[in-house]
Amino acid sequence: MKARKFGSIGWQVSEVGLGCWAMGADWGDVSEDSAKEILKTSFDNGVNFFDTADVYGDGRSERFVGEFINSTSERIYVATKAGRRINPHEAVGYYDKDLMESFVDRSLKNLNIETIDLLQMHCPPTAAYFNDQTYEMLDYLVNKGKIQHYGFSVESVEQAMECIKRPNTKSVQIIFNMLRLKPAEEFFKLAKEKNIAIIVRVPLASGLLTGKMNLQSTFPENDHRNYNINGDAFDIGETFSGVDYKKALDVVEEIKLLVPDKFSLSQLALKWILMHKEVSVVIPGAKNTDQALLNISSSLMPPIDGLMEAIENIYKSHLKTDIHHRW
Repeated sequence: MKARKFGSIGWQVSEVGLGCWAMGADWGDVSEDSAKEILKTSFDNGVNFFDTADVYGDGRSERFVGEFINSTSERIYVATKAGRRINPHEAVGYYDKDLMESFVDRSLKNLNIETIDLLQMHCPPTAAYFNDQTYEMLDYLVNKGKIQHYGFSVESVEQAMECIKRPNTKSVQIIFNMLRLKPAEEFFKLAKEKNIAIIVRVPLASGLLTGKMNLQSTFPENDHRNYNINGDAFDIGETFSGVDYKKALDVVEEIKLLVPDKFSLSQLALKWILMHKEVSVVIPGAKNTDQALLNISSSLMPPIDGLMEAIENIYKSHLKTDIHHRW
């Protein structure tokens, strides 16, 4: 596994990390045994960066991660998130030091650790990014020793550009994949200049970029690809990257024509992300160890000549008009 520097913090993290949403909830059922096997297999194959959140299974994901990291003396970097437990989910909740500290205390207990490596604000309302009180709250948590560093998991490039203006923001987690190219336009360059770590989520567009889906595909009731297809539960951009499902399937068929010998589509999609040197770590999820190993293998695949231009042309032809302005 190749490693990359994690922004100004300087951690050497595996360029392919593990997104731990699926082992918590919202992707159908993942058993406890499967979750533990995914974590162990990932670690045994070089992954040292786990991304989770307090709301993934109401703490289930954090507890699995915590149990695993406490079973080894090796260094594993854990990024979790807070904020989506605010009810109603309004910006003012992110200014409440006591409330946010209570969320962090709960995560510390779930993870069974004394301080959190990286706390990310979990897709706050846009107003929170522009308010000093958000950053004062986070600095307060750092000063108390509850968290080591903080960053933001964002929904839009506008939010990303705003939070990195603040001196203590260390990372930004953002959706970036072959169907969502906007972050590479301006944000990546600015983040690199400011030495901000970039965590890429939804790299396979909720599974679309595995090439295994079609119009007949169905998803369980407890899978966000079923219940959030219209954005009823949270931002629609988190599900299939906000792209119309039928149109996305057509675009994926065109991308499949670019897959070289000895690559799978998912390997190509992850390698394309890793070809962007500004990216610190990409965090695909997995529901079983086979998926985890396939994701990890993308780190060892060679870069593909002409791939950047080809994907950009497909995006401009089929997707840019519909989605570029939205996030």
